[in-house]
Amino acid sequence: MPEISQAVLNQILQQPEIQSARTNAKVQNLEFDPMANQSWLKLASAIEALRPMQDKDGSINTDKHEVRAVTKQVELVLEGIAELAPNFPHQEQYLKQVNLDIQTWAESGFQVPDFFDSLELFRPDLDRRDRAVNLVVFAMYTQNGNPNRNLEAVITRNFWPDWLAKQEETYQNSAFVPIEFVAFTQGYNTNSAVLFPETVATREVSEYHWGGIFCDREAARFRLVTRAAQERLQLQLPKDAEELVGNQLLAQETYALWDLIHDRTHSTGDLPFDPFMIKQRMPYWMYGLEELRCDLGTFRETIKLDQQGERLGKYIRFAILFDRLFRFPISGPRVRNYDGLGGQIIFSHLIRNGGLTWTNNKLTLDWDRVNPLMIDLCEQVETLYRDGINRSKLSQWLATYEFVKALVEPHPASNWAKGSDQLPLDGEPKELINLILEDEFPLNVFYDTLSRKLQDVLDQTKGITA
Repeated sequence: MPEISQAVLNQILQQPEIQSARTNAKVQNLEFDPMANQSWLKLASAIEALRPMQDKDGSINTDKHEVRAVTKQVELVLEGIAELAPNFPHQEQYLKQVNLDIQTWAESGFQVPDFFDSLELFRPDLDRRDRAVNLVVFAMYTQNGNPNRNLEAVITRNFWPDWLAKQEETYQNSAFVPIEFVAFTQGYNTNSAVLFPETVATREVSEYHWGGIFCDREAARFRLVTRAAQERLQLQLPKDAEELVGNQLLAQETYALWDLIHDRTHSTGDLPFDPFMIKQRMPYWMYGLEELRCDLGTFRETIKLDQQGERLGKYIRFAILFDRLFRFPISGPRVRNYDGLGGQIIFSHLIRNGGLTWTNNKLTLDWDRVNPLMIDLCEQVETLYRDGINRSKLSQWLATYEFVKALVEPHPASNWAKGSDQLPLDGEPKELINLILEDEFPLNVFYDTLSRKLQDVLDQTKGITA
């Protein structure tokens, strides 16, 4: 696989459309610039001072940390919120409750924080006005980012143009909230691209009304990784794909509509198990197949979008294909990487059926075959789900394993690959799960090589926005 020089990488990174915007980014369409606003800087600085004091669950051990020092930083957090609050009048009740929740945390001696009451009042799903901004302060972990429930602050801006609101009338999803970054603390200076209520520290599980997707980060990350993969793999992009990779706004629009349809798909179709698998422990490839099912279903749905004259259908197909092929398999650790497995499945299906070739270190896609093959794979996964309705949970686990195994080679030491007669089927389900290797389906030679060649680029995606 050909090397890409640092000079070429720098050129990619310096393209105006692909510039990353971290915490020192230029912010537009606000009455103030958070990066030049002393109240935001006070809030963010105090949160960062508290970060190393907090334990994984968000508590602070006052035997290790001086109470007076902790209290001082908490006071600065409250001052920062109070000073910023007039910029967010529509959040008055929420911000008042945040203040109370933080005060209660301090009065408890900084035990495990509880933001249940303020979370109940934070309802961005009820106000999806385009470009509306929200100040968000919670003790929370950031998915694919910081695993600890630290205090975090982020200012978001809605991405809800009229055309997207119109599409939501068809793909009804009242919980879907596409957002952009305005400013954020270090928990979001990571690869996290979501704002989910289930990540917030609460005394009990709240009813989930919304989910925020940072479509600016998704788009920027996609464009950076796809461009670098194209360079390394000598991949010739069709004109429409080239346009998508070269245009941040177009990519952001594409991701917003993709996510809208994908998110809705989790709750539709033949579902032999809870698609969100909340509070359940299942083999990780079950999660991988569910995410893959939703992406493939979205891919197929874009054919209908084309017929309706929706301009973004073709771009969504490219985004799904390239993100799944290039970024997902090599991002994050290999420990139960279910999103990566979905990309490995697509790669195997395409290469086995003539839709993709990797010869002389050059990747070629047969564009006449790619769409039919992706739809064929979609139908195979949906058949697996439909047949699963008549199976027991254990039988479905075994059936899904055989489906994945037929496409992706298991680890040579796999217990599951030996066959069902070698598994403790009479025991508890957890015994079977414990036999699954952390990397049950390792990367093939192609991805092992691509991972090493793209590592420098993947590092650049940390904290990226538009």
